[in-house]
Amino acid sequence: MELKGCLVTIDAMGCQKKIAELIVEQEADYLLAVKDNQPNLHLAHQNYFWEANDANFEGYNIDYAQTFNKGHGRLEQRRCWVGYDVLRCVNGSQDWKKLETIVMVESERTVDGKTTIEHRYYISSSDNSASKLLNASREHWGIENSLHWRLDIAFREDESRIRKGHGAENFAILRHIALNLLKKEETAKVGIPNKRLRAGWDTSYLEKVLAGLAL
Repeated sequence: MELKGCLVTIDAMGCQKKIAELIVEQEADYLLAVKDNQPNLHLAHQNYFWEANDANFEGYNIDYAQTFNKGHGRLEQRRCWVGYDVLRCVNGSQDWKKLETIVMVESERTVDGKTTIEHRYYISSSDNSASKLLNASREHWGIENSLHWRLDIAFREDESRIRKGHGAENFAILRHIALNLLKKEETAKVGIPNKRLRAGWDTSYLEKVLAGLAL
């Protein structure tokens, strides 16, 4: 993939030192989600930002941005803090290729009078402002949510009960491939679920869809 100049966003499964290194080698930057699969890194983020908050951010090199969105009976506020002093937060920060910033995004949603708050953490090789990294994280989840909706509608992914071994991961990859092939086939002017149904009924159309693998 040609990544030069891009900011690559990946969820927690991609938060790996080797992946970060490969992205930087492509002359791109990364924004990698940090969760419990990296427990020490996750805890370090939590401690750093809570300690900074307790100190009213005095003595901390942190940028801040926020956005507000309202519509369809929902109010959503997103707040982002970006810390530039990674040596202060992350033990072994030198093991992460070109690690420049750590990020916390707080999402506060109010729907029908009920408020929920969620925190997400990231590491990044970008030293961009909080507003730019907040926008990048938001765009990632917008794409992720749209893709999840399509997979659930067309493939009933949420109903899958595949759990054994690597089956769930393997079938997720196959669904992504199938979805991409169906999107690529443009002669049938119908939605993805109907394209999938037609491919199951019509061998010649199935061959047309699979021909996209060779393009």
